[in-house]
Amino acid sequence: MPFSPEFIEKWQHIVDSVDVTDVPLECIKKVTIRMYGSRRKVINLKQLKRSGMDLEAIEQMLNRTFEELGESVRDVDFMVDVATVAEIVQPETDRLLKNIK
Repeated sequence: MPFSPEFIEKWQHIVDSVDVTDVPLECIKKVTIRMYGSRRKVINLKQLKRSGMDLEAIEQMLNRTFEELGESVRDVDFMVDVATVAEIVQPETDRLLKNIK
């Protein structure tokens, strides 16, 4: 079921406030790898998943990419898929809070 824009905005605020060091692949929409100089590589994980690539194959591809780029990597940005985070977390949150009144 699609979430309302307000619902997604609430979760975006929550996700933005977290200091992320380890994000499950299923929660990442895109990875942007910036190299020294002006080069960058964008890997659209959401598109790869839609095309049928499983998480294990995506992880292997990412590891290969980082290994190949090696010392040329300056930094990496992860774009979190807020809707997926909400889908994973909201049911558990609802379960935990259902008895609190």
